[in-house]
Amino acid sequence: MYGKDKGGILQHPDGTVLKQLQPPPRGPREQEFYNKVYDSDCCDSILLELREHLPKYFGVWSPPTAPNDTYLKLEDVTRKFNKPCIMDVKIGQKSYDPYASAEKIQQQVSKYPLMEEIGFLVLGMRVYHVSSDSYETQNQHYGRSLTKETVKDGISKFFHSGYCLRKDVVAASIQKVEKILEWFEGQTQLNFYASSLLFVYEGSYQVTTVRLSDVTLAEKRGVSKGLLSGGDVLEYNNNIHVINSTENGKIEASVSKGLSKFYALHKKACSKRHHSQLSLKVENSEQDNVWKTSTCITQEHLNGNVLPQLEKVFYHMPAETKESANVEVRMIDFAHVFPSNTKDEGYIYGLKNLITVLQNILDN
Repeated sequence: MYGKDKGGILQHPDGTVLKQLQPPPRGPREQEFYNKVYDSDCCDSILLELREHLPKYFGVWSPPTAPNDTYLKLEDVTRKFNKPCIMDVKIGQKSYDPYASAEKIQQQVSKYPLMEEIGFLVLGMRVYHVSSDSYETQNQHYGRSLTKETVKDGISKFFHSGYCLRKDVVAASIQKVEKILEWFEGQTQLNFYASSLLFVYEGSYQVTTVRLSDVTLAEKRGVSKGLLSGGDVLEYNNNIHVINSTENGKIEASVSKGLSKFYALHKKACSKRHHSQLSLKVENSEQDNVWKTSTCITQEHLNGNVLPQLEKVFYHMPAETKESANVEVRMIDFAHVFPSNTKDEGYIYGLKNLITVLQNILDN
């Protein structure tokens, strides 16, 4: 039959997810929205383009044992991921619709008074940490605790693997949200209230260890010999996690597969401080994909130039890798969508502010 997965989502045996229809008027309104957007006879270019940003809709479903219970049958956006990291962000300056009572408005405003100023609210997140092979979960109370000053750090937690900030995922997320913003800027048919963006990305990734030397850099990557003359050169990208400085001065870096290009980092600090060994030894376990690390960094390195260079390795993300991250950003929750003849300024405001926060995370 069907049941709940670990995330508490009701699942159909065919791999779709089932969202129980809410009581009227919310449930029928959401069903009407999906029916309109996914009508087989739809020829409205605005609605056809909107489909790209929604989970696919497969109609309604009722269990044989409870034919009066109705569920929306939707695409499981997380299905293709091995270790899905998920974040739900409510978008807009108002989480209540134009027909809400004064009591309802007060109730919604009191939940998160900063909604109008910030334009979005983190409803929850579930992040896979490679370092511990476990998930960290935050609920809506976490999101409501975020202020204008702390919201950037609060959201950046979603993009942290336990080893490093996944700037490739941040960059890909920005591109997805910008596409949604572009749709909103070009439509005046619908206004969305209390609707969310669902962010999903792959938390696990395979790694391989490569040995970098002057020869491989010069021959395989076309790095000029002049660049190599001052010392070792380390190619790197956002997915390099650990550096191992060996006794003969060679550099090893553990990097993710599938990246189109690497960048070069001029490595002078290690050669100048050969008496102080930096050792971040890594063993890649193919069975459990868990990194085992032992760290020994002398105070001299912490005070010198090694740490800043390590930070660049851990946090730098070349522009060319933006498309490498497997990321989904979909609009969800449409119980409060209403016809309109103007732009949805509240939703647009929230999207722009969210993009600004994501860009700040990326730039830092």
